[in-house]
Amino acid sequence: MNYFSGKKILVCGMAKSGQSAALLLCQLGAEVTASDTNVDISWDYDPAVYKIQCRLGEDPIRFIEAFDLIIISPGISVYAPFVKKANELNIPVWGEAELAYRLCPCPMIAITGTNGKTTVTTLVGEILLRHNAGTVVAGNIGIPLTSLVSILSKENMVVAEISSFQLETISAFRPSISAVLNMTPDHLDRHGTMENYIAAKARIFENQRQDDMTVLNYDNIITRAMQPIGRRIYFSMNEQPEGGVYLKDGQIFSHEQGVNILPISETRVMPENALAATALALCAGVAPEIIADVLSNFKGVEHRLELIATIHGVDYYNDSKATNVDAAIKALTSFDHPVVLIAGGYDKNTDFTPWVELFKEKVSHLILMGDTATQIAKTCEAVGFSNYESVEDLQDAVKRAKALATATVLLSPACAAWGMFKNFEVRGNLFKKYVQGG
Repeated sequence: MNYFSGKKILVCGMAKSGQSAALLLCQLGAEVTASDTNVDISWDYDPAVYKIQCRLGEDPIRFIEAFDLIIISPGISVYAPFVKKANELNIPVWGEAELAYRLCPCPMIAITGTNGKTTVTTLVGEILLRHNAGTVVAGNIGIPLTSLVSILSKENMVVAEISSFQLETISAFRPSISAVLNMTPDHLDRHGTMENYIAAKARIFENQRQDDMTVLNYDNIITRAMQPIGRRIYFSMNEQPEGGVYLKDGQIFSHEQGVNILPISETRVMPENALAATALALCAGVAPEIIADVLSNFKGVEHRLELIATIHGVDYYNDSKATNVDAAIKALTSFDHPVVLIAGGYDKNTDFTPWVELFKEKVSHLILMGDTATQIAKTCEAVGFSNYESVEDLQDAVKRAKALATATVLLSPACAAWGMFKNFEVRGNLFKKYVQGG
């Protein structure tokens, strides 16, 4: 009998990861109740077929006493009243990632950070797949970990993107290789302070042991100062940390192996992401020539500086995944000429100043939308940038951009999509549609 058989388990949040967790627990013999404050759920399966009881449209604080374990989705705050009550009642509260880890039979590489997680996770997955045909990619990247664990064996390898929201609800979670790519202010509306945000990210290695490995960004003062228990491997664009992976004479160089991987100019990936992926792959035992081949052929990730069209000589880039200031800065600095920039969205209590300070050099015209339009406009005025305007929606933004642009249009919002769109993918797909005349 497994641990979950016969247990009464409440799964809260019936989006993709919650539905996956509920189904897995049913298959393990648990008595599962699905909870969501929404009544209308788009199910991937019929819960009645699996005897999943549903409590929809209710606050779970009313009935949590009946359960042995609660699984919450990343979208639910650990400060929610029902979570606090569960803690008072000593009912364990896990996230879907914790549940998946406890059932995962194979080694795991877990990747977190403010920016670059999806690109690095995807890239490491492609590199590892050449090394181990049983490699799977999952997590915050859009594929729930719990949807895969039942088909894995010890021969597989999991490469997982893990968010700070997921890390808030771990307990035993212990990847054999972890990474914190960078740390800049983000999600402060959820975490409250930068200190809380850093602490959440650092949980990725809190259960690691001395024989485990953590890859850290040497150029980021926060990640450089992190103190994992296991071995630290740094990557750097500016320095040459001992045993690390860094740029040397234009080459990605591994100090430990003493070899050049490939010229950085031969990959389309942002240098920081290429270095991080190389360090992670080397930790997993991948040969340098495999890493070089995949890096040189990697096409990038959808919604991340994605060139979607060239119309009348104007390039249109979809960077909808730039949901914070640091990601938007990286996008702007990748261009050697001013762009027409479309930006704005959901307010996450962000200081836009470091980004806006680049506009005089990098932005010919700024088109604003969403809740943060006024705040960004005020920041523009404060730094002396006046070439901006606000529009009602994304479709209007694209129309104005087409009228103004002579070289490049860039959607790089520096804000989350919530409020205007379901997520950044929807925002990016609509941008593509409007650019192409839809």
